Amino acid sequence: MSALDRLTGDAQTFREKVWASRVHHHQVDPDELAAYLSLEDADRLLTSTAIRTPEVRLVRQGEVLPESAYTRGATITGRALTGLVDGRKAVEEFRNGATVVFQGLHRSFPPLVELIAELETELGHPCQANAYLTPPGSQGFGVHSDTHDVFVLQTAGRKQWELHPPEGEEHPLLEPGHVMYLPTGTPHAARAQDTVSLHVTIGINQLTWRGLVQRALASLANEVPDDHLPAGYLDDPQTLAHQIGRHLSDIADRLRDIDPAREAEREVRRFLTSRPPRLEGALVDGLAVADLDDDTLLRRRPGAPCVLVDRGEQLEVLLGDRTLTVPARLREALEVVRSHDRLRPRDLPLDEQSRVVLARRLVREGLLRTVPEQ
Repeated sequence: MSALDRLTGDAQTFREKVWASRVHHHQVDPDELAAYLSLEDADRLLTSTAIRTPEVRLVRQGEVLPESAYTRGATITGRALTGLVDGRKAVEEFRNGATVVFQGLHRSFPPLVELIAELETELGHPCQANAYLTPPGSQGFGVHSDTHDVFVLQTAGRKQWELHPPEGEEHPLLEPGHVMYLPTGTPHAARAQDTVSLHVTIGINQLTWRGLVQRALASLANEVPDDHLPAGYLDDPQTLAHQIGRHLSDIADRLRDIDPAREAEREVRRFLTSRPPRLEGALVDGLAVADLDDDTLLRRRPGAPCVLVDRGEQLEVLLGDRTLTVPARLREALEVVRSHDRLRPRDLPLDEQSRVVLARRLVREGLLRTVPEQ
């Protein structure tokens, strides 16, 4: 099941009826949501790790608390560390009504790292994950709106929301297992009810048609000479108009030569090659790769892209943070890898030596992981 299916129940219906159109909320298995970030996880992050600002900030009734209220310094081998969260101070502020905001969990907390990686490859939009731990009866931020779409995952407690979408005011009460979708710009605020509340927000930083067209036109604009504007154009704007008209006419002529398919391929490449590496377990897998054989059970790394681009006798394989170039004859085998969550080298349509070599390469590159046999 895809990550979007797990969050929405039906990804296809979501795309058709909800995406960027209206507020929507429904319920999924509470245990599945809690697995992304539980109350115990939040406690551990706050009190038992060396988490630092800006990964954490505290907010009370719309006011961001100064870092000095909940951080401390330390040293490692004589070098100063600043912004370390002081668990005792942070817990005390929490007890006094402050909401703890965990920021950038898509970079550091494994369950959310994996979820975000999957969502990014499914949606084609950059995503992020924050979390909000709010004491009973308290509110963090006042009514505000975000510049990106948001999924809200309620993992513990209850929170009353105040929403102001275009179609009218809403006040949904989210409980564990509830997922809510807020389109970009929806004004909202939320208050914890009779127990502590924890929710995760998945931000979707949408790529737009305007941005895509601007990127396609940028290469044309870059061909315009970077010469100075003529001296005296303030007194004779017509001279400037004549010259800019020539440049715009040249751009218009070249615009007809832009290949939409080529621009689409560039956009896919731009997105995929800018993803951060997803390498959890790569060290251990790399140590064991020499023992990989035809019967080794392998699995696709969740969220790791694998896009194939034909280049005549060669094939480019886009893997996120890197690109592989392999012989075109490997396409059929790589299509098998793309279409299976789990497989063994013997499942690949190649001779035994070639498929083991390919499997080992894909493990080293981070697309595949070995699965310990039970």
